[in-house]
Amino acid sequence: LSYNHFTGRIIPSTISKFKHLTRLDLSSNSFSGEIPDVFSNLQKLRYLDFFNNSFIGPFPASILSLTRLEHLGLSSNSLSGPLPSNTSMLPKLIHLNLSYNSLNGTIPSWVFSLPLLYSVSLQHNRFRGLADEVIKTNPTLKELHLSNNQLSGSFPQSLANLTNLETLGISSNNITVDEGMNITFLSLSSLFLSSCQLKHFPYFLRNVNTLVYLDISNNKISGQIPNWFSGMRWDSLIFLNLSHNSLTGNLPQFRYDNLGYLDLKFNSLQGPLPSSICNMSKLMLLDLSHNYLSNSVPHCLGSMGLLTALDLKRNNLTVSLPPLCAKSTSLSTIICYGLEVLDVGNNAINDTFPAWLGILQELQVLILKSNKFHGPISTCHTEFCFTKLRIFDLSRNDFSGSLPAKVFGNFKAMIKLDGEDIGNIKYMTSLLNSPFVTSYENSVSLLQRISTITTTIDLSSNHFEGVIPETLKDLSSLWLLNLSHNNLIGHIPMELGQLITLEALDLSWNRLTGKIPQELTRMNFLSVLNLSQNHLIGPIPQGLQFNTFGNDSYGGNLDLCGPPLSKQCGTSDPSHAPQPLEEEEKDESESYFFSGFTWESVVIGYSFGLVVGTVMWSLVFKYRKPEWFVEFFDGLMPHKRRRPNRRAQRRRT
Repeated sequence: LSYNHFTGRIIPSTISKFKHLTRLDLSSNSFSGEIPDVFSNLQKLRYLDFFNNSFIGPFPASILSLTRLEHLGLSSNSLSGPLPSNTSMLPKLIHLNLSYNSLNGTIPSWVFSLPLLYSVSLQHNRFRGLADEVIKTNPTLKELHLSNNQLSGSFPQSLANLTNLETLGISSNNITVDEGMNITFLSLSSLFLSSCQLKHFPYFLRNVNTLVYLDISNNKISGQIPNWFSGMRWDSLIFLNLSHNSLTGNLPQFRYDNLGYLDLKFNSLQGPLPSSICNMSKLMLLDLSHNYLSNSVPHCLGSMGLLTALDLKRNNLTVSLPPLCAKSTSLSTIICYGLEVLDVGNNAINDTFPAWLGILQELQVLILKSNKFHGPISTCHTEFCFTKLRIFDLSRNDFSGSLPAKVFGNFKAMIKLDGEDIGNIKYMTSLLNSPFVTSYENSVSLLQRISTITTTIDLSSNHFEGVIPETLKDLSSLWLLNLSHNNLIGHIPMELGQLITLEALDLSWNRLTGKIPQELTRMNFLSVLNLSQNHLIGPIPQGLQFNTFGNDSYGGNLDLCGPPLSKQCGTSDPSHAPQPLEEEEKDESESYFFSGFTWESVVIGYSFGLVVGTVMWSLVFKYRKPEWFVEFFDGLMPHKRRRPNRRAQRRRT
């Protein structure tokens, strides 16, 4: 009866009659109340699953008498209290899943000693410790998940008696690892120790040669990465997360040739990136953001053909970007063909626009913001140029010249989009389809918050001049456009009204003149509008979304009139003369908070919720991992937004 909408309680006198039942599955409904403790009458049960309901009360002790039970799943309910401490009679149980409840007390030893047990999932409960008695040797138990409980004290050394353990999760507990602890897990492939109280690298890892997945992020580990750790020959390691610690010193010469994901963000690492990092030819995601790395990016990154996401933001990189793609001598083949995300924002890179990035045919996100890039945006001279780009953020640099109408014309992913796909553009599909990817939770950054990607152009806070090109109208799937804090002149093109999916438009702090085109009222989904601090004149258009914008959308345009402004049309003051932009920019920090917006903050407001993680496929059904992924959203500012109901708007139109 799983995956329905059943509600109410289970009647004990009814369920106790099913004496010949071998499988009972009520999962993913809305059953409530306590689970009747009548299972001693159901001695033929082999499969029992009440996952994802609203059951409350204690664990039904009579379940322990089911001598034929092989699968027990009571996860994602609200069960409370301790587990029964009496000896279990579950001699054939293989899978036990009691995760995501409110069970408490100590975990009794029978949980680990069942003779055929393969996996135990107790994560996300309130267990405070393990039973005092030593855990018996159990060669069958392969997966043990204890994360997100209230375990405390030293790492339970008796877990070493689980001799064939392959997956061990103890993240988000108050666990410490004694420096002298010397235990051996001969078969351990996945170890999750994030968000504990670790102060140094677990020394017992020297005895583990089979690691595939290692997460010791969000701890209190300080100092340099020890030589013994970086020198380990973990030939099977594909995932390493050391982020959110206090690591210092230079990056060591890692020897993990098969690594697919390396996360070192939010540490205090410094110095140049070692060229040896490019020996990890299977790397798909590399996140070194929020450190103090300096100098240039190694040219050899261009030879990493599987690299999908590269995040180097908020470091001290100063030298120009290297070519991240190359051509062979015989065939014009891009080596770094798979790169989809490139974020080098918030560094001090002094360079011209890297037009050569246009030949990266899979590039979807390009973030160069808050650097010292300068000069015009040049075009690339290839048949394919930024054809899949959906986020183009060059804000807060020193770019100049006219807006690149020709470059905009190459943004094919922003130009044509079927109506039914609007708002559902799949992001990083090659990564998501990889064999070791599944969902994560508790995530707060770009790739943790967006399940679909919004098409965005942010060229704000530069020195662009000239007129706004009419060709922007062709970017029919554009959601956010920010051209604020530049030197743009001329009229607002009426053709922008054809951007019917646009949700945020910021043209503030420019030198725009003329009237606000009535055609802009066609933008039914517009929720953020900022035309302030320009030289606009005449009545403010009325209708649809324009009726929802307040005074702050138009401030500083002294010759605008009509609602929502108090100034009535037909009156003017010849003494009104807008300040020159140079004077306005003296107070830019204050005005930006007042008038500007960032595409990150607007997208965050919609909470699309992409929660992407990298994990081995064998863990997909067993374990929910901690947050991890490449963080592109940082330094967000609060903004007032008026969001229309998109469904309602579609019905009206």
